[in-house]
Formats: sequence, structure tokens, C-alpha cells
Amino acid sequence: MMARQIGRRLRGWEGLLLVLLLVVLAFNVTQASNFLTVKNQINLFQLGIEKAIVILAMAFVIISGEIDLSVASMMGLSAAIAAALFERGLPLPLAILVALGVGAGFGLINGYFVAVVGVSSLAVTLAGYVGFRGLARLLVQDRSVGDFPDWFTDLGQRGLVGPLTLSIVIFAAFAVVATVVLHFSGFGRLTFVVGSSAPVARFSGASVARTKLLIFLVSGLVSALAGVLMAARLGAVRASTAEGLELDIITVVLLGGVSIFGGVGSMIGVLLSTYLVLNLRNGLVIAGVTGNTQTGIIGLLLILSVLVPNLAGRVRNRPRRTDPQARTLYPGPAGSAGTAGAAGSAPSSTAPG
Repeated sequence: MMARQIGRRLRGWEGLLLVLLLVVLAFNVTQASNFLTVKNQINLFQLGIEKAIVILAMAFVIISGEIDLSVASMMGLSAAIAAALFERGLPLPLAILVALGVGAGFGLINGYFVAVVGVSSLAVTLAGYVGFRGLARLLVQDRSVGDFPDWFTDLGQRGLVGPLTLSIVIFAAFAVVATVVLHFSGFGRLTFVVGSSAPVARFSGASVARTKLLIFLVSGLVSALAGVLMAARLGAVRASTAEGLELDIITVVLLGGVSIFGGVGSMIGVLLSTYLVLNLRNGLVIAGVTGNTQTGIIGLLLILSVLVPNLAGRVRNRPRRTDPQARTLYPGPAGSAGTAGAAGSAPSSTAPG
């Protein structure tokens, strides 16, 4: 059963992602012979690990039929809260807890307006995108706040398990949990049903509002955690921390095969696309492509990741053309215009002699 499921996925979108990944890896190896060494791959992950953590939560948001544009701003706000409170004399562990609590609280507020009040998640999280970044600027102004304790920066820069930093360990644990929850739990099945059709989910007795509230709460909390981890890795915080990362995060999720309309997706595809985009960005740097051009390429990927699956679905679901004569011979029930004849399923006794 498991082998059949893996084979089916490899014949689909995940297989295409795997081919693209192998092509990008082959190109990068030609540019740098030590590209596939363990040390280089860990460094590669470390540079984008906070985005990778938020991507896991964003997959649930989009599969549920919603969007969260505020994740990067929440990363910046949580880092700014932790830094500002520490600068004002609060112990750093307590400052981190406050930052995580704010992330969960704002995530719950986003979820309330989306799931209970019924406001579009695009509008609600766009307000968060602007508002959270504004709060971060109020807290740290245009300064760079640093001077964190060594234990905190070591968590972001030194290996916790061998060469693996805390952020990479957290990502690995979250990836396993997210895969199990999405594909092997009742909550995961409910997330797909809610994303496919909220009225159907309500009719079946499921609480759509509770499901979306929990998903947005987790999105806010995970984004806040990623912001704190980024502060530890960088060793300093500015109001612009994590600015613009929402484009990368949403692109990776959609490129992983998650439908922008909800109800479709797999965590395996999301993990493949995460690794693909990390390698693609690194390959572009090796090739000397500038940052603005990289952003343009990621934007193009975002467009393609939305258009290609929908165009492929239209082609796959296009009804087969039927013979006009067949429709005349086998008219079928009223309004069905020869469905049986066109499908070749008419009884042999009615076939022309």
C-alpha cells in the first residue's frame, strides 16, 4: 500500500519536483564541486531555516482554503519584542515567552476575524502584514538591537546535535509532526475537507471555525518562534528583520503542489519544494545572479506554481469529444445528449444492425 502510494505520487507533481531538484543539484555541482558535502548542505539549510519552519505552518493555512500574508511581519515583530524587552531589563527567557505569546495571540485574532466574523483572510492578514511591521518599528525604531547573551546566539549559530543547530532540529521535528498530522490524523483530513468545501464540513458536523482558529493560532505561534530563532542566528534585530520573506514562503508552499484554492496538497511536495528553492537560490548566487533578479525568478515560480497545476487539471478534465452520429443513435435521457452512446456503454441489443 505504501509503495503504491509513493509510486503514484512520483508519477504526479512530486515526481516533477524531484526531477527539477536533481537538475538544480547537478548544475550546482558543476559550479562548485564541494556543493553536496554535509557541511555545505547544513550551511545551505541554516541560511533559510526560519522560512522553512514557517512553510510547514503555511501549508496547513493554504490547504484549509485561506492565506496568511502576515507571517514575515510576525517574525519581525516577535524578534523586536524579545529584543526590546531584553534591552529594557527583562530576562531574555521571559522576553522570548512574551514574544511567543504575542504571536499566538495575534494568530488567534487573525483566526477569529476569518473564521468567526467571516472577513476574508487576504484582508485580515494584509492588515497584519502592515500593522505588525509598524509595531516592530515603534519598538526598535531604526536601531539595531543586539548584545544578546552568548547562550542565545550559540543556539542560533552553533551545533546542538553534532553540526545541526537548534533551528534545524526544530525544523526536522516539525516536519515529521506536520506530515503525520496532515496525512494520518483526523485533524489533517478535516483540514482537507474544510479547504475543499466548508459547507460540506459543516454539514458533516465538523467545526470549521474551530479548525481555522487553531490553524491561524499555530501559524502565529510558529512565525513568532521563527522570528526568535532568526534573532539568535543573526545576533541582532532590526525592524526590517524577515522583511519580504512572505513571498518565498507562499511560493514554496504553492510550488509543492498545494492548491491556492485549498483542499489539495501534500507535505512531501512541500518538503521537496523547500529543498528545491533553497538549492535554486544558492545556485543563483553561485552563478552571480543579483538579489533583485533572484526575487524576480522566485516571483515567476509563484506564477507558474499557480498556473501550471490549474492548466494541467483543465486538460486532464476536458470532456472527450463525441461523435454527432453517436448522439443521434443513442440520445439517452433528456438533457444528457448521448452520454451512454458516447461512452460506449449502450446495451448490445440497441446497437444498429
